[in-house]
Amino acid sequence: MKVLVTGGTGNVGADVVKQLQKRKADIRLLVREEGAGPKGVEIAVGDLLDPVSVEKALQGVDKLYLLNAVVPDELTQGLIAYDLARKLKVKHIVYHSVFRVDRFKDVPHFASKLAIENTIREFDVPFTIIRPNYFNQNDATLRDALTQAKIYPMPLGQVGVSAVDIRDIAEAAAIALTSDGHFGKTYNLNGPDVLSGPKMASIWSRLLGKEIRYSGDDMDAFEEQMREKAPSWSAFDIRMMFQGYLERGFAAEAGDLQTLTQLLGHPPRRYEDFAAETAVNWQALAVAVSV
Repeated sequence: MKVLVTGGTGNVGADVVKQLQKRKADIRLLVREEGAGPKGVEIAVGDLLDPVSVEKALQGVDKLYLLNAVVPDELTQGLIAYDLARKLKVKHIVYHSVFRVDRFKDVPHFASKLAIENTIREFDVPFTIIRPNYFNQNDATLRDALTQAKIYPMPLGQVGVSAVDIRDIAEAAAIALTSDGHFGKTYNLNGPDVLSGPKMASIWSRLLGKEIRYSGDDMDAFEEQMREKAPSWSAFDIRMMFQGYLERGFAAEAGDLQTLTQLLGHPPRRYEDFAAETAVNWQALAVAVSV
């Protein structure tokens, strides 16, 4: 069985590759440049906007893990890959979507994923769809905000999200790709705790030994800050996602945790454990820099 992995050099995709390697899968990785990707993995150089290179990468492949970056042409990229997989009669596609994609149609990258989901469901290629929540690991980038400014800056609101660990996402994807019983299934991937903005601040306060303040739900200010480090279209897209969290919530639905626990063979990882690991890593890095 040969699996083509797209997005395999990113935070989630790289972990999917590791999980597939643990299961002795034959992996081909679609990358934009030679030299990308881990050792021992077959590389296909191409671009999801180049159908010729995508078709070449899909030749001889049994399964496809389809993960698109959040980009303005995400829908086009996803449909090119899907259409070519269908043309070449790939036996199974695992598509990386997003939780509550059908309730966030005003968020650009959610809308793209929903359109791709709808296409996948319409035709005859066997599929599995995974729908992850907010990633725990998103907050690994918040070191300066938490340790220097002493704020938790992500506008998660008062209702909160069921943040999921990237390691659980990768494991779920690899299981769906390498074992039976997943055709036609859609898996909501959520963590075990509902985490509001104030709850996140309290977790980090305890771990860091200092008072961390939740910065609040000012979406105009959040978008303006995002524009300092991301293109304007991306800042707006992310703003709309977080605004959806505030308005509609992003907490796990009934049965989600039981289903994911059964799929993984263990309970999903807790945000607090991820945060504790991250705090230790930050402390070790600070010591290393000071030496």
